[in-house]
Amino acid sequence: MPAPLLNATGLSHAFDYPLYEGIDLALYPGRSVAVQGRSGSGKSTLLHTLAGFLPPLTGRVMILGRDLYEMDEGEREMFRRTELGIVFQTHYLFKGMTGRHNIEAATQLAGTQLDPWLLERLEIDGVIDQKVSELSGGQQQRVSLARVLAKQPQLIFADEPTGNLDKQTAILVMDVMQEYIRERQGTLFLVTHDGEIAERCEAHYLLQEKRLQCLS
Repeated sequence: MPAPLLNATGLSHAFDYPLYEGIDLALYPGRSVAVQGRSGSGKSTLLHTLAGFLPPLTGRVMILGRDLYEMDEGEREMFRRTELGIVFQTHYLFKGMTGRHNIEAATQLAGTQLDPWLLERLEIDGVIDQKVSELSGGQQQRVSLARVLAKQPQLIFADEPTGNLDKQTAILVMDVMQEYIRERQGTLFLVTHDGEIAERCEAHYLLQEKRLQCLS
């Protein structure tokens, strides 16, 4: 088996109450991992820790051979920009710009170029030059995903990426993300309430009673 792109050991976190403890997780090239859990179980907190936004109370996160929280904030921000892709349920697009300009703003920072195939595969090639404010919610979510993938990250972290989508569009979004990681030997970590979406991943976990339980 190839070396993991991400290896997390002994992670714990708490706010007003303990969320999880003793979490060990490895993310391998070409594979996707889904985590389900009740609201407040800590699944989004875990994603934010793995993606470099929130230091754990205990434990270590190694990504691409580097200790994520041994970096200073400037290094970590640059690392996220170049190596990681973050897909949120909320789009965070610039509403006054076109979809294309939103994507190009990200590729310029990452030093990459937009592949027209990506727009066709996400079925937004016909609307990409419209302003974001003129697009439907599903189209905006696909523009947001295209913006992330156009950066060509090795690791993708997705927080409820299909939560506001109809079933057909949700499946399209999952297919595109999984095709991307297989082609580039990257990895996908997502959290979701949707069991059908979670079951499309190679590994499926439930965060419950402060522990990750493997379901498949």
